Amino acid sequence: MTGLSDSFNRPINYLRLSVTDRCNLRCRYCLPENGIPLLPRSDLLSFEELVSIAKIAAELGITKIRLTGGEPLVRKDLPRLVEMLARIDSIDDLSLTTNGVLLRHQAKELKQAGLNRVNISLDSLKQDKFHYITRQDKLKEVLKGIQAASRAGLSPIKINMVVLRGINDDEIIDFARRTINDGWHVRFIELMPLTPTTHPATFVPASEIKTRLLSLGDLKPSLPPHGIGPARYFHLPRARGTIGFITPVTEHFCISCNRLRLTTDGKLHACLMSDDETDLRPALRRGASPLQIKRLIQQAVYAKPPHHHLAEGITPAKSAMSKIGG
Repeated sequence: MTGLSDSFNRPINYLRLSVTDRCNLRCRYCLPENGIPLLPRSDLLSFEELVSIAKIAAELGITKIRLTGGEPLVRKDLPRLVEMLARIDSIDDLSLTTNGVLLRHQAKELKQAGLNRVNISLDSLKQDKFHYITRQDKLKEVLKGIQAASRAGLSPIKINMVVLRGINDDEIIDFARRTINDGWHVRFIELMPLTPTTHPATFVPASEIKTRLLSLGDLKPSLPPHGIGPARYFHLPRARGTIGFITPVTEHFCISCNRLRLTTDGKLHACLMSDDETDLRPALRRGASPLQIKRLIQQAVYAKPPHHHLAEGITPAKSAMSKIGG
């Protein structure tokens, strides 16, 4: 049992650190074509500040850290941050979520610095569709990034696919076959209605995805490839990899939520779907003691809501998904 729990007795042991609000793609369900206003660089937490918060969080009971963005690999010298975080004794899992575009250039160095594994966002295996969804012609770079991560030993590699009706849902079978032929760990993710560009007609529930997969054989329950997270895992006959379903809309997993999110400018979110936040940067920069920072984190955790309100059409208004890191 972790030493950090919310008012509903949910143990909190997982911290997602957003290291940048910048991204080198413009995925239609996440960002407008011209992006969003970026934070002044002076507002971004330094590596030393991020590590300071991570150490304090670890003393409270955080054991798992995931680096996110924006796109974390656009942050200069990211392997140095990984190395600094890897030195925190009580952190037993250090991972990264990336779009993979720059991964082939950094995979080996990240592994050597202490990164354990990566999740790679990939919504299409077809060049034209990838270009349409991301507004960039970078599919080849992402596939090379997956190969580089595998060679470097950043495993298990999880491939995250946001399923969009009428756009990439005809590739569900193609992604699932990769779990058989290539040993991929594929996770199908329900689209969350968090941006003005998210059209309800593109939403595909996980139940429908499962039904479509029946043509490949029965899905058997499976242990997760690593750790405990929101996905429910299965495997197809003869598959070396797994298929996961992440269902934030139709079957939310709030009852077991164990995570906190820190934005790149120091705002702590206890719930992805809430506008409530605790700004740690002012206290950090005025020289607050570790005990004072701990109290701020504990207060944020205790105020964590029991669940989100997507079913009622209530979504966060203040923070963009690209800044919180998903």
